[in-house]
Amino acid sequence: MEESNNNGNEISRIPRLLQEIPKPPKRLYIRGKLPEDHMVCLTVVGSRRFTRYGKDVCEHLIRGLAGYPIVIVSGLALGIDTIAHETALAVGLKTIAFPGSGLSDTVLYPASNVSLAKRIIESGGALVSEFPPDFHATNWSFPQRNRLMAGMAKAILVIEAENISGTRITAKLALDYNREVLAVPGSIFSDASSGTNALLREGAFPARNVADILDVLGLASVKQASFDLYENCSDEEKQVLELLSEPKVRGDLLRALEIPTHKANVLISSMELKGLIVESMGELRRG
Repeated sequence: MEESNNNGNEISRIPRLLQEIPKPPKRLYIRGKLPEDHMVCLTVVGSRRFTRYGKDVCEHLIRGLAGYPIVIVSGLALGIDTIAHETALAVGLKTIAFPGSGLSDTVLYPASNVSLAKRIIESGGALVSEFPPDFHATNWSFPQRNRLMAGMAKAILVIEAENISGTRITAKLALDYNREVLAVPGSIFSDASSGTNALLREGAFPARNVADILDVLGLASVKQASFDLYENCSDEEKQVLELLSEPKVRGDLLRALEIPTHKANVLISSMELKGLIVESMGELRRG
């Protein structure tokens, strides 16, 4: 287990899985702590131009992994990467970010995710890079770091990807490294799912639910530790969640709450921002 300062310390020992890949990193820098050996890493990748479907799926699947000895690995990029890290933090899973830059706050990419990076470290996770602390991201540094994301994990989960994309390249690297690849099936009408559907055609495991992921990770028989996502909810929020034991259209939920409409709408909007509830296909449901 490694710890670091605010700019990142060089790791004294390269993780075993990264030693196995072609051209393993000669050095790595870290801020935070690497997971213990018994933890299983799952790399989650997807499009920066995600759809509402992709966001909902990413949040739903990662929430379902809460309580298992799983670490979520991603690239700190905007889009699905950010959603994966944020959801992992929300449900108490450790998460590791591999940015395409050095680890100093002054160069960390993207700059808009510096606060997210700090929360990852504070939660017991880590930022990892093979680039020196003050290295600025370049076009070539992202494909280079993708091989580390693919190599670090036992499996890679592709949420959404266009046919020609960095996500597809990362999935190909995972296959080259003998890692398992899971892909979320998507609409045949959506460009955002053209890459994931192609991966399924090429033999990737379909990620239809949490059970599919646990099976591929070899954790299907592991008992899930208890985790109450809603333990810090207000009484009003808990009432909404109870009413949404089954999905409801907004009008039915507003009537069932029996509070002024403007107050109910503010409550619902706040819960959506927290990820407690989502709206899909005209219905509100638990997140």
